[in-house]
Amino acid sequence: MTHSTYIQQAPSSFKLNQTLVADAPRRDEQALAQAELYSHLESQAEAVAPTQDPLTSRDRRIIGEIIEVQPESIRTIWIECGITVWVQLVASGRLPFDRNWFATRVAEVKATLPETPRERNERLSDELEKACAIFGLYHGEIDWLGFSTKLYQDGHFVGFVGCDQQGWYARPRQYGVNRVAGSAKDVIALLGVRAAVAA
Repeated sequence: MTHSTYIQQAPSSFKLNQTLVADAPRRDEQALAQAELYSHLESQAEAVAPTQDPLTSRDRRIIGEIIEVQPESIRTIWIECGITVWVQLVASGRLPFDRNWFATRVAEVKATLPETPRERNERLSDELEKACAIFGLYHGEIDWLGFSTKLYQDGHFVGFVGCDQQGWYARPRQYGVNRVAGSAKDVIALLGVRAAVAA
């Protein structure tokens, strides 16, 4: 079976790499119009589907600490070929780092950074959820500023629990003395609630 291909040659008037000087202003206008169109399309795309920043402020703080720059100057980060970590800066500079060295530095810096309020709340919320599961309880809406909430069992109010600088606390009524313990599980037990028994 034969296969034929049709090839069209350029016309003889076509001159490769030859620039007409008289045509230059028109090309400049076209390039300007094209750049304006691209800019408009980018702004429209951003308005329809804004890009999500993959780095959190904590990530930026960690990276900024490692490479000794302001966190706001970091645009993004990526790993190339599993070997090199690249940090893209807002001022359009890029810095390469060995992945293993960078991972070691991230672990070191994370250990020294204080916990943010959001991270604290997430940690406390996870601990409270686990403790509620043990006792067969559920909680109302959490006051995230003071980290406190109401506990319920089978639709009945059990008490208040929360966590502050002293640790976990509980009280059976809105007003009264707080009972303090080291964990959410221990403080719920101070309310007189027994662990749920598997049936």
